[in-house]
Amino acid sequence: MIRRISQIVVFLFALGLLVGLVFYIQGAIKAQAGLPGPEKGDVVRHPEVSVTSVSVGSYNAHITGYGSVSPHFELTLTARVAGQVTILSNSFETGKRVKKGEVIGRLDMTEYKDALAQAQKDLSDAKLSLLEEEREALQAKAEWISSGLTGEPASKLVFHEPQVAAAKAAVTAAKAAVETAKADLSYTRITVPFDVLVVERSVAPGSYVQAGSTIATLYSTDRAEITVSLSATQWSGLPDMATLNTSKWPVSLAHAQTGRQWTGYILRTSRQVDETSRQQNVIVALDHPLDSDTPLLFGAFVIVNIQGPPMSGLWELPGSAFSQKGEIWYVKADNTLASFTTEPVFSHGESIYVVPPKDIAGSAQKVLIHPLNHYLDDMTVTPVEENTHE
Repeated sequence: MIRRISQIVVFLFALGLLVGLVFYIQGAIKAQAGLPGPEKGDVVRHPEVSVTSVSVGSYNAHITGYGSVSPHFELTLTARVAGQVTILSNSFETGKRVKKGEVIGRLDMTEYKDALAQAQKDLSDAKLSLLEEEREALQAKAEWISSGLTGEPASKLVFHEPQVAAAKAAVTAAKAAVETAKADLSYTRITVPFDVLVVERSVAPGSYVQAGSTIATLYSTDRAEITVSLSATQWSGLPDMATLNTSKWPVSLAHAQTGRQWTGYILRTSRQVDETSRQQNVIVALDHPLDSDTPLLFGAFVIVNIQGPPMSGLWELPGSAFSQKGEIWYVKADNTLASFTTEPVFSHGESIYVVPPKDIAGSAQKVLIHPLNHYLDDMTVTPVEENTHE
């Protein structure tokens, strides 16, 4: 009996808890029903994107390249004749400049003076022999006539014609020998063929050199040249080759380390594309590089900036607008995204210059400044204008 009463009490307690829970839930539902819900007029928020307004314009291409400064001519000066070095000029020192035709050293001339004297003696002997043969020839002809003979002799030897010809050839050879001896003697004077900078001297007083021995390494000082390799895209921003090769197109040069600047010009263009780099060279020149207030030294590494002619129909964009996938993203009139793939025509500073598609080039467009990889075409966004040209 007691057990049954306990069961009834537990049942009634559980029933009371259940009824209380039902009333609590109903109260909570009524309270929630009293809160304001979302209205139909609320605007759905879309991701914001930073944009800049752009229109097509005309811009000058700025082509940047790099190169080392080289001389117009690099000469390994060699001895023309053998001999002992007897004199070297004070100007024949590494780092000094020497004018065209200046004597920078001498070789022992004794042997070559003797050779010239002997050649001149041989020439005199040859001339004497020729005179004697010519006299013999005249005498032979006179004797032929006085003897009453007619016609021509059976042999040309009768009139000494071969002897005279041989004597004339001997004179010619002797004259050539004299000229050779004079030249050899002059070669004992070591001169430079153009204005030069002495880069390295390979002889000293007392040195003995053979014909062909290296005397010095010299750089011409009339012009410095810089060979710059450019890609096909960079070439597209320059004038045609005929203009570049004939107009001395101006070029800005800047030392890669010090920033010092010079103004050079395009000297010529190469006529072939490198098979490895697929690039084509342009040769930039600076006249008399060592004569300016700030000399441009040979071997220096310089930054070469070439400004091309105006190019129309381009957008100027911040470099960040060019996505990692090579795309430009813009916002259409309905605030949805669109993109196109392109390559910058050229870049300058922090800006790039691209050709937009024809269907959107005629009007201003809002271009994304920082496109993200997960953007999709026709994705709805909220454009936020930024001024990128301040």
